[in-house]
Amino acid sequence: MSASKEGRNIGRIMAGVLLFQLVLGLLLFFGDLGRGFSLPSRGPAAPGFDLPVSPGDQTRKYDPAEMPVTGPGPSGPMPDRLVLEELTGAWRLTGRIAEGDAERIAAQLTERLQPETAAQAPDTLFLNSPGGAVAEALQLGRVIRDAGLSTDMGARDICLSACPYLLASGVTRSADTGARIGVHQHYFGENTLLPAFTAVKDIQRGQGQVMRYLQDMGVDPMLMSHGLLTPPDQIYLLSRDELETYALLTPDEDG
Repeated sequence: MSASKEGRNIGRIMAGVLLFQLVLGLLLFFGDLGRGFSLPSRGPAAPGFDLPVSPGDQTRKYDPAEMPVTGPGPSGPMPDRLVLEELTGAWRLTGRIAEGDAERIAAQLTERLQPETAAQAPDTLFLNSPGGAVAEALQLGRVIRDAGLSTDMGARDICLSACPYLLASGVTRSADTGARIGVHQHYFGENTLLPAFTAVKDIQRGQGQVMRYLQDMGVDPMLMSHGLLTPPDQIYLLSRDELETYALLTPDEDG
């Protein structure tokens, strides 16, 4: 057999192996998703984010780049990463959750909560964020819980996507009527189809980490059911009853 012919045969065999791996990967990917996950898709057109919400009509369009600062302070676009401010009697955390934010914000909190200054530091953290990196939210959430802080939201604040994991971290958790808290599907690791088994593995591991985190924070992991059914370009806004049923908000001690 000539070298050229042998080379062509090896090429065909390699191409066949790659095709087999691709088909197997796709079967694993779609088969696993079909048992527990839904593919990101645009689905039915969702109303604009600012429109009123009522039970059964809770899915809205979601684009973090279009979310304005809606709480107290100057109006304008959301910061590209979390900004921690110490206001009169409270902390305030505003902006998207970006890579590196957990370590950076944790360092700021730790510096202010040293024993010699902790007694004068606020014990409540207000949130206003369209979400962002899930792993960063989980890491920072554990820091907030270890610091013994409560979480809260004003009537015009938003807490979407990965932000509810920060809300869950408070030892007590509150939100004024009018605050918008929403969940949807997340990406874990790289958003890539190949290799399919790696993508599914990342999704499963990520969802498992979120479930364990919620349980550690005293929040019902069934909260995730609404997110798993909502594509990434939409957001499911939780009703007050749902927030209390899943214990994302804690009972009002004064009630």
